[in-house]
Amino acid sequence: MTVDQKVRQTLAELGVTESAGVVALFAEVCETMERERRELVNRVAADKAERDRACKELRDRWLARKNGLLSLVDERWLKKAPRELKPVVGQHFNALRKASEQLEVGVLAREMKCRVAASAGAVLEARSPIVAGTTVLSGVSPDLTLPSIRRPLGSMHPVTRVLREIEEIFIALGFRIETGPEIETVEYNFDALNIPETHPSRDDWDTLYVDEKTVLRTHTSPVQIRAMRKYGAPLYVIAPGKVYRHDKPDSSHATMFHQVEGLAVDRDITFADLKGTLDYFAKRFFGEKVRTSFHPSFFPFTEPSGEVAISCTLCDGRGCRVCKESGWLEVMGCGMVHPEVLRQGGIEPEEFTGWAFGMGVERYAMMKYGIDDIQLFFQNDVRFLKQF
Repeated sequence: MTVDQKVRQTLAELGVTESAGVVALFAEVCETMERERRELVNRVAADKAERDRACKELRDRWLARKNGLLSLVDERWLKKAPRELKPVVGQHFNALRKASEQLEVGVLAREMKCRVAASAGAVLEARSPIVAGTTVLSGVSPDLTLPSIRRPLGSMHPVTRVLREIEEIFIALGFRIETGPEIETVEYNFDALNIPETHPSRDDWDTLYVDEKTVLRTHTSPVQIRAMRKYGAPLYVIAPGKVYRHDKPDSSHATMFHQVEGLAVDRDITFADLKGTLDYFAKRFFGEKVRTSFHPSFFPFTEPSGEVAISCTLCDGRGCRVCKESGWLEVMGCGMVHPEVLRQGGIEPEEFTGWAFGMGVERYAMMKYGIDDIQLFFQNDVRFLKQF
């Protein structure tokens, strides 16, 4: 009975009732698989197309999802094995599956190509004393006539590029970089930031909950609490990193994106210091011609709070489709740190004041490079990434 016939029967139908019989069966399958692999590798293919076709045929014979020999072994031997034989069948099936990785088309094609190169090297070795003195690696003489292998160099992702540019600007201003966990507690993500339980952002329509006390952080603000509790005041930090929202992906929303939040805590610092810092940042990042505008807003963790807008970088504030004819683009939120948030960080608001800001890195990258769809950052399309 051939291996093809045996794998179409169960162990009971083959009369295998003990471990020794299982070991013998898998040894026969492994031997057959290795023999067919060696026969293919040693075969002389007329051209690349024939080589690829032969490799695919052998691969499909053993690894095809339907009627592949390994699929039949899984279906007939492993799943229908008696309970007492399942451990030994599973162990040998895993080893067989590991060995079958050598049957992937790419692996087989490389081996056949090396075999051809080895044969050509043997002919050259007989003719040339130079090749005869060449170092032999794994029994294969290198073909000196082949071009060297060049690996194409990639480029920095646009989000990483923009993130580093933002970091460099604030580091030059004396800020330090702080990071924190992306899986965060409700205390750090909401409670310590003065966000009450009734706030809409705490609803599971907006936040991705791991359990009732753990979330995927919705902002990098928890890092600010951790930094205040760790270092105290005075403190100047930025917190870059990934954040997660329960948003439906579209051209301007993603379930995962990057933020940079900043925090400054010191004696006698005011909203004027915040405005001056963010105006300087905008001019460094977008250009000296950019103007900034601040208008009131509301955030639970800052009081007073504001939104920062810059003059449209495309129309220079004259009005266009991108800025909706307003001449301005909103780029970040900011404000003076709420006294309760300072207390949660272990800092006395009677002695110290602080301000904070937050921005989305992908939005800045879209504005800087004229990108109209945030999803392009995460699709790994080489045609898009080659532009940067």
